[in-house]
Amino acid sequence: MTRAAAAYKSKTLATWVALLGGTLGLHRFYLVGARDPWAWLFPWPTLLGVYGVHRARSFGLDDPLSWLLIPLLGLMLAGTMLHAIVIGLTPDEQWNRRFNSGARAHLSNWFTVIGVILALAFGAAALMATLAFSAQRYFEHQAENAATVSR
Repeated sequence: MTRAAAAYKSKTLATWVALLGGTLGLHRFYLVGARDPWAWLFPWPTLLGVYGVHRARSFGLDDPLSWLLIPLLGLMLAGTMLHAIVIGLTPDEQWNRRFNSGARAHLSNWFTVIGVILALAFGAAALMATLAFSAQRYFEHQAENAATVSR
C-alpha cells in the first residue's frame, strides 16, 4: 500500500464520523490525526454536559450546576453538526486538494447528502433545545429571585 493510498480521506466517511462521534472529536482524529490539539479538547465539554444531564436526573432540575453544564452538551452537539455540514458541503475539488493530494479523486455521493441532511436536522434540534432549556431556566430563576425580593 502506498503512502497516498494510506492517507486517503473520504469526505463521506468524515461527514458521518462528525455526525456520529463529532462531540468526542473523532472527526478531527480521522482528518488530522492524534496530534491535533483541538481533537483532544472536544471530549471535555461533552463529558461535562453529560455529567450535567446526570445531575439533573439525580437531583432534579433545581440543581444550579446542571443549568450550567447541560447547555455545554447542546452547544457541542450543535457545533459538531455544523462541522459535519461544512465537511459534507465542501466542494470535491477543494476536499481532494486539501486531504487527498496525489490520490484518486473523491466524488460526493448520496450518503454524503444524507449525512448533511441528518446533521442539519440534529444540529437544529440540539440548538433549539439548548436555547429553550437555557431561556426557561433563566426566566424561572429571575421569577424566583423576584418572589424572594418581594417578600
